[in-house]
Amino acid sequence: MKKINSILLGLFLISSSLIVFYSCEKEEACDEDNISQQGSDDSHNKGQNCMQCHKLGGEGEGCFVVAGTVYDTLSTNTLTSGKIELYTGPDGTGNLVHTIHVDSKGNFYTTANFDIAGLYPVLTGPSGNKSYMGSSLTTGQCNSCHTSSNRINGY
Repeated sequence: MKKINSILLGLFLISSSLIVFYSCEKEEACDEDNISQQGSDDSHNKGQNCMQCHKLGGEGEGCFVVAGTVYDTLSTNTLTSGKIELYTGPDGTGNLVHTIHVDSKGNFYTTANFDIAGLYPVLTGPSGNKSYMGSSLTTGQCNSCHTSSNRINGY
């Protein structure tokens, strides 16, 4: 019985070492910059929760802090440009903390390191019209709440 316990303990220690090594290796991936740019078409999976892959240990390049997809007012087509601005107050008041550009596929994302808690998003569409989110952010995973029945809309 002692021999079996020793073997099991040894296997546990070996597998634990592999897990720690794997975790450290993937943590380095979070140091990678990956920020959406106006006109870029490098993004994919519009409408999906970007942070299912772009997270520590995920398959995506970099760990997103904020990411999502914006659509037209009918929620049928993605916007091909625009920007998301994050303010400390509602309706574009307070201090502007960060700006994220919408790419040509309608996606926006950033790996920039800042605290999103309590920030209020403002979407400026291609025509310059603004859409305000009435509540502050509790997560940067915009497509986790804004699904096909509740999309982020702009003009």
